[in-house]
Amino acid sequence: MFKAKLAKGALAFALFSTLFSIPMVPAANAADANCPNGYVALTFDDGPNPNNTTNLLHALKQAGLRATMFNVGQNVQNNPSLVRDQVAAGMWVGNHSYTHPNLTSMSSSQISAEITRTQQTIQSITGTAPKLFRPPYGATNATLKSILNQNNLTEVLWNVDSQDWNGASTAQIVAAAGRMQNGDVILMHEQYQTTLQAIPQIAQNLKSRGLCSGMISPSTGRAVAPDGDPAPSPGTGTKVEAESMRKSGQYTGNISSPFNGVALYANNDSVKFTQNFTTDTHNFSLRGASNNSNMARVDLKIGGQTKGTFYFGGSSPAVYTLNNVSHGTGNQEVELVVTADNGTWDAYIDYLEIH
Repeated sequence: MFKAKLAKGALAFALFSTLFSIPMVPAANAADANCPNGYVALTFDDGPNPNNTTNLLHALKQAGLRATMFNVGQNVQNNPSLVRDQVAAGMWVGNHSYTHPNLTSMSSSQISAEITRTQQTIQSITGTAPKLFRPPYGATNATLKSILNQNNLTEVLWNVDSQDWNGASTAQIVAAAGRMQNGDVILMHEQYQTTLQAIPQIAQNLKSRGLCSGMISPSTGRAVAPDGDPAPSPGTGTKVEAESMRKSGQYTGNISSPFNGVALYANNDSVKFTQNFTTDTHNFSLRGASNNSNMARVDLKIGGQTKGTFYFGGSSPAVYTLNNVSHGTGNQEVELVVTADNGTWDAYIDYLEIH
């Protein structure tokens, strides 16, 4: 359900004053080499969305990011498998009310129904009741806070607004994420393609600044290190260089920069090779880049069937992974094919690693 721009503006002052009451958290452990400058929380409201949630989860997993999904209860009820997919992808699930109303205009009993119905719906599907609540439009008051306390829920607002709900471009969303510091929370939404396209660049920016995506602490409402194991990262295995693969398509050709590899310039340009699989499930890690700031999409096909999509959102080489891909055994044709909406989203491919 879309954010109402008018409500956002009307509640800006109340939100501003509330944000500055959130306590700060200590700096991340300096011994953590992967996250020397701490953790930030990526949050996505209004899901699950049958048109976008699956693509968003793929993009987040490939980028090695985890996020908190503030789900609307009626969307959860209508799309239970997508909620389970969120959890399976390593995301955290929060409560965003049942019908996405402005809760400050409702009675105490109405507010309570919005919250408890969503809690029960999410718990029935995932087995766990949320600990975090984000009020629709950021609208909050003392009555809502009291009901949240009764339900052992922590109210979570945000320090950075991506403005994706207000028509922000992918570049503007990436720039907003670039302002995040240790402990910060950014507001994003599941239903915008601009947000989806920003994910690879957000990941690269966080990594370059020594920050990692974390969970939101139920104690403080701020980003902290995740509990348990982080999202899977690429490992070692069979590596196939792109320039050694068979080339197909009108413009496919070798390149020497930004690495020795292959450029896929036009829709359906591809590279392919034959791989013998003794088991039917593997992870596939692709190193590549886009030739500009636009997103490049590269589909992975095995045995002629599309198994997933790699997204590259910038010219800096990066490695993204599709985990637990099921496929046939024996000799299988593996193909990497570029798919884009216009002729500028060219992909550079370095190598594919199977592990």
